[in-house]
Amino acid sequence: MILFLVRIVITTIVVVAVSHILPGLIVKDTVDAIFFGLILGVINSVVRPVLVLLTLPVTIMTLGLFCLVINVFTFWLASEVSYGVHIADFWGAFWGGAIIWVTGVTTNRLIWDSHAY
Repeated sequence: MILFLVRIVITTIVVVAVSHILPGLIVKDTVDAIFFGLILGVINSVVRPVLVLLTLPVTIMTLGLFCLVINVFTFWLASEVSYGVHIADFWGAFWGGAIIWVTGVTTNRLIWDSHAY
């Protein structure tokens, strides 16, 4: 449970930072970013594994690049569910999803490496 909360906190921090950099991602305030991080964490833990399993043949054919499409979709879906985060265009969703994906991979590596010892 604590690892899930750590991921949500890191995702929230990254969303707030990315919203200042990307013009296509609009976050109203920090509370909305916290709810967005929570919603994105739930979607990534419930919906994303189902999508990865359903699109496994396409993911294998594209050598894993289709996972980026799934991450962009989950990022967009979380923005549609949350109230205070708005994605203005496709590139906002693409770069936001890509940055969150890289951050998630890095966070998972650090968390698993720290618990290996």
